[in-house]
Order: sequence, then C-alpha cells, then structure tokens
Amino acid sequence: MQFGDYRVEIVPDTEFRLDGGAMFGVVPRTLWAKVCPPDEQNRIRMNMNCVFIDTGTERILIETGIGEKWSAKHEGMYGITRERSLAESLSLFAGVGTEDISVVINTHLHFDHAGGNTILNSDGQVVPSFPNARYFVSRAYFLHATAPTERDRASYLPENWRPLVDSGQLELKESNYEAVPGLAMETYPGHNRTMQCWRLLVEGQTLFGFADLVPMRAHVPFAWIMGYDLFPVETLEVKKRLLPQAAREGWGCLFYHDPDEPLCKLVEEDGNLRPVPTGKNDPRSDTKFHQGV
Repeated sequence: MQFGDYRVEIVPDTEFRLDGGAMFGVVPRTLWAKVCPPDEQNRIRMNMNCVFIDTGTERILIETGIGEKWSAKHEGMYGITRERSLAESLSLFAGVGTEDISVVINTHLHFDHAGGNTILNSDGQVVPSFPNARYFVSRAYFLHATAPTERDRASYLPENWRPLVDSGQLELKESNYEAVPGLAMETYPGHNRTMQCWRLLVEGQTLFGFADLVPMRAHVPFAWIMGYDLFPVETLEVKKRLLPQAAREGWGCLFYHDPDEPLCKLVEEDGNLRPVPTGKNDPRSDTKFHQGV
C-alpha cells in the first residue's frame, strides 16, 4: 500500500499458539473463547505481522517474528506451523531480499518479536539474518532484556541479539526517537517498562503499530489485557488514552499478533470501540490503508 511517498507492506511471519488464559489475563474464558476459540491445549491462534517500509532511501523492517531456530519440541509447544521462511515472505509480500533491508527495528526483544533477527547458517552458527542492516532497539529495553526479572526471563533468548553486538550491527537508541523522517518510536509502559510502539505520520495520515500493548483485535476493549503484562494498570491507562485518539483521528492500526485481520481502523459505537478491518465493505473503512497484497 502507498502511504504518502512511502510504500508499506505487512509481512506475516508464521502462525503460532499461546495459552488463551495467559493472553487474556483476568477476562473469563467464557468471554474470550467466543472470539478466539482455543484448541484442546487451551491455546489460541496468533501470527506475527512484521511491517516493511520503503522510504526511497531506506528499506525498513519493523519486527522479525519468531525466528527459525526452534527445536521440534518447542515448535510443538508453541504450535509453530511455518509454511515459508521469513525471507520467503519478505520476497513474496514486499518484493525484496534479506540483503536489501537497511534498517531492522525491534519494539522489544521478546522471542516472538526479535526471533528472526538471527538465523542459523550452513555451519550451524547463529548469524544476523539481515547482513546489511543496522538493528535499532532502545537502550533502556536492551538493558532490561540483558537483566530480566524472573517473571519474564523465559521471553528473552540472547541468541536473538548477541550476534548483532558481535557484528557491530546493533544500535542502541533513546526511549523516544525518530528512525527516519515520519517514523517515530515511542515508549509506553505496561507490557513492561520500556516496550515501544511505532507511529508513521506522513502527509497527515497516521499508521500506528501497537506491538504488545494491543496485540490483537480482540484486545481492543480496555480491560482485555494480557496476563503477560508486568504492569497491567499502566497498560489500561495507555489504552484509554491511545485507542479513543486512534478512533477520533482515523488512524490505521496494526495489531501485530492478529492472525486474520491485523490492519484496522477503530470506530466508536454506543461508547464502545470496534475494529474495522480495512478494505472491508464498511462505509467507515478507509481504503487508503488497504493492504495491497
């Protein structure tokens, strides 16, 4: 899709599954199961929707998915059903190769957002997946990832970033910074203290990536918050501020983990916010944000 002078494409990585109770926290199963039916292990379908942005001078990839370094045991645990590699998806949906990416941005370093930063080469060594890219992550987040709490330690796999340090490709950024003109990275506490969301503002249009603040369409209701969040009350406060603004101002909203319709607009009806997938037959949807793939 064209976004001002920039080309933007959604690049899905692969479906995987996490426990539905963990994904919806205190929301009763009888409610969340209606919108996200669980399997026999109580897991729900999810995906990882990375975003490619071509500015004309930079080719940017925001997030890199879950990666391809998993054992068969862990593939089964997380229900990973990979049809193609991230490199193949990048070629299919964006028309570029891994060597063409000049900037990789991670909102945070959980394995399902940064797993594709690195890959196993033919010798079994873990190396950067994007050989010509600069990798951006906030300094505050990097410090947390290298010394996590006991509660979230399992979400961090150092092989997803240590090779970037060794190669000199990792660049630590401020908590709020502009990656390229119009693309801002903004820190919002809730999921943890230092996770970032991204905002693309071009020619008066806004496209906002909620990362794990609002991981799927099902999490748009204010109180539907993940059990994984370290600071759920702060998640609630940020959602109450950002989501109504997104509806008022007509933002395109990217819900990273939604397996079916990650790109939406929000509309308000009877005091409630409803996600409307772009390109659907709804008079309030704005086809300017339609995913052109």
